[in-house]
Amino acid sequence: MPSWDRCAVMGVVNVTPDSFSDGGRWFDTEAAIKHGLDLVAEGADLIDVGGESTRPGATRVDEAEELRRVIPVVQGLAREGVVVSVDTMRASVAERSVAAGARLVNDVSGGRADARMIPVVAEIGAPFVVMHWRGQSIDMNDRAVYTDTVTEVIDELRATLDRAVAGGIAPERIVVDPGLGFAKQAPHDLALVDATTRLARELGRPVLVAASRKRFLGRVLADESGTVPPARERDAATAAVSAIAAREGAWAVRVHAVRASADAVRVARALEGEDTNPAEGSR
Repeated sequence: MPSWDRCAVMGVVNVTPDSFSDGGRWFDTEAAIKHGLDLVAEGADLIDVGGESTRPGATRVDEAEELRRVIPVVQGLAREGVVVSVDTMRASVAERSVAAGARLVNDVSGGRADARMIPVVAEIGAPFVVMHWRGQSIDMNDRAVYTDTVTEVIDELRATLDRAVAGGIAPERIVVDPGLGFAKQAPHDLALVDATTRLARELGRPVLVAASRKRFLGRVLADESGTVPPARERDAATAAVSAIAAREGAWAVRVHAVRASADAVRVARALEGEDTNPAEGSR
């Protein structure tokens, strides 16, 4: 499992024409590789490459197209020494990506969308990010019904975690993700950000927080008329969540704009040092 002395920053490279965040700016292979390298230069510790949009309402691309989009980008970044994660729900894409140099598999379905995913990840030995997931993007908003959000997400994630372990994936290779924005409304997402420490404690696994530019931040930032800023105007709010998540012990934050979040996690790390080694004298 890749690890750092602080919360890591996972930069996002969407090799899709229909991302909610960047609208296909990195759909070209060379542009995607350059963007990933730029994110590393800005402070990203690892890069998450995905070839299929999971925004609410999205329909799936076919396997061949996902492979065409993802593999060359994984190869290009890995060749430059970048720690690469592949964001996919398909076992074939995970397997081919690891063979091409990816070091983590990030599956928003937690291994539920493809029955082969868990056996394949167990066989190839890659770390595995399992997310809280209630179904495909096409209708996930209909599933955003909770009585006790944090408890229900923990219970459902624990079942996913147990399923992965039963399928042969070593527990120490698993990271959990509460799935902000997936089958959740803004109050659910905010409750889960606030519960980062509890998630890590009760599930006993590192936590990935993926809040970047998501709808709940738009709701928080809405003006008096209710107008929500577009995704690309939510980066400052994303950095605020990164600081909170890092302070609460997150393993990594997944972000589109890296520099501000890279600064945020380093400030959080410095504060941890102040907590454990308080300076003498008054301030």
